[in-house]
Amino acid sequence: MYYWRSDHYHGAARPGLWFSNLLVMGFGGGGHDGAYLTDSMLVMSLLPQSHHTTLISVPRDLWVQIPPGSGQYHKINAAYEYGSNNNAKPADGGNAAAAKISLVTGLDVKYWLTINFQGFREFIDSIGGIDVYVPDSFTANYPANDDPNINPNWIKVHFSKGMQHMNGETAIRYARARYVLDNPAEGSDFARSARQQIMIKAALSKVKQMSTWPSLYNALNALQHTIYTNMSLADLMQFALKMDLTNAHRVGLSNQNVLADGTAPDGAYILKPANGNWQAIVDYVKQQLYN
Repeated sequence: MYYWRSDHYHGAARPGLWFSNLLVMGFGGGGHDGAYLTDSMLVMSLLPQSHHTTLISVPRDLWVQIPPGSGQYHKINAAYEYGSNNNAKPADGGNAAAAKISLVTGLDVKYWLTINFQGFREFIDSIGGIDVYVPDSFTANYPANDDPNINPNWIKVHFSKGMQHMNGETAIRYARARYVLDNPAEGSDFARSARQQIMIKAALSKVKQMSTWPSLYNALNALQHTIYTNMSLADLMQFALKMDLTNAHRVGLSNQNVLADGTAPDGAYILKPANGNWQAIVDYVKQQLYN
């Protein structure tokens, strides 16, 4: 496993430090509308010497050029779908998405991993569920089934503030809920990104507990059927075990820092760099890496 050395990259903040960056992407998979549009895009940035860890969420509505140099613009969540030709070539999709995220954030993102919703459920269940602190209560409408052809109905889901134990189904509902009924702040994609960071942090923290290791085989067995990555399993485990999740710094690119709301030609909601300044995003990420 190799690490990116910051003084090999233009504008490096601290020469001599070695980073490894992993892009984690979640999507619905077959049976979903927009099956291979990435519902979440999260960069895990690790400084192995100190275990310093930063989690960086990139909103799926960011308006970028896809494919590069084409003059055609789409939301960044289409980078994997386009690059992989609707998942026909997952490696090409992963590389395309990682390249786009690298360009946006200024990070050298060499590693990537995709996981579908069912795989996420199975993984959480295989490690015995996760303990999550819910910072704010909310109620939301949620699809009764991932595939509306099986069940087109909706159900209400509620999450109470405080520590909660979640199985796979509850965890994915918490991570993905968007049609919030009683707490508007939790209905934004930025809130969903924050919840997804909480989920991943909780899951990896559980994996690192020695008491979880006997069930780790089941977790890995579940994962090998539902993830695709350009990392070896050994490197993936090494990466996970090196992360300092207790003190992990969480960063979300949003309209509260370096992005601004916008409208696509078809009227869809999008996000663009504030004042058209892409370099400000790179500078912001670089600054946040050391906090």
